[in-house]
Amino acid sequence: MSEPELIDFLNRKADQYNRPSFIERDPISIPHRFSRKQDIEIMGFWAAVLAWGQRPVILKKSNELIELMDGAPYDFVRNHEESDLKRFLAFKHRTFNATDALYFLHFFHTYYQTNDSLEDAFINTAAGKPLFDSTNRSGFPAAVPTVESALITFHDRFCCDPFFPERTRKHIATPARNSSCKRLLMFLRWMVRHDDRGVDFGLWTRLRPNQLVIPIDVHVNRVARTLGLLTHRSATLPQPDWKAALSLTETLRRFDPADPVRYDFALFGLGVEGEL
Repeated sequence: MSEPELIDFLNRKADQYNRPSFIERDPISIPHRFSRKQDIEIMGFWAAVLAWGQRPVILKKSNELIELMDGAPYDFVRNHEESDLKRFLAFKHRTFNATDALYFLHFFHTYYQTNDSLEDAFINTAAGKPLFDSTNRSGFPAAVPTVESALITFHDRFCCDPFFPERTRKHIATPARNSSCKRLLMFLRWMVRHDDRGVDFGLWTRLRPNQLVIPIDVHVNRVARTLGLLTHRSATLPQPDWKAALSLTETLRRFDPADPVRYDFALFGLGVEGEL
């Protein structure tokens, strides 16, 4: 199809899937159980990190975490007793185990003692440094700075604690290792995008929708390649990398410069529903 036809097709599919009916079977349903900002952040982050494998299992394990935190994540991470942590020793989801869960709780407990929002953990406010880098490590030209430096900043903050277990690093991706950062980018989409559709939360304002990078999972990768949207050679690897994520985002930015990642709904929906 021609580019105008492709844009029209993607716009229609994004509109079709970006609606509340999308929520029920998706990991974003987990943070939608809450109304308090910090609860949404904690369970949105945790659900995104656990989001690999079958979606029903992801939802089951995320709901298990909520139960372990007495249905109140923010209150639990701030006020739990040492004895409360024993209940997490049996938690496991694929390669995510009790050691990882206990460090996540430690990080949240420490972080929320002095910070109101998890957004601050992604913001580089070091003296003399810009909020975002103006170039990307991949060498791809960017019309606007992306969230690359935000992801690197978060990784470095999350992993710098003296109690950080090295095995947990594999759950927190970073562009500095050329990871596609699929799960963290999905979490950022949830927190940053804002529209009137009721799916993404749009809680954060210091990061902006036009700086987001599209999360590439197996469905997005396959559909994007089928439609000719993604031709970067790394997209053919078993795990698409950061360069592939930037390449696809730059293509989609031509279609919607203000909100390129809204096409995540179209590409993911087309893939998971088997339309392509």
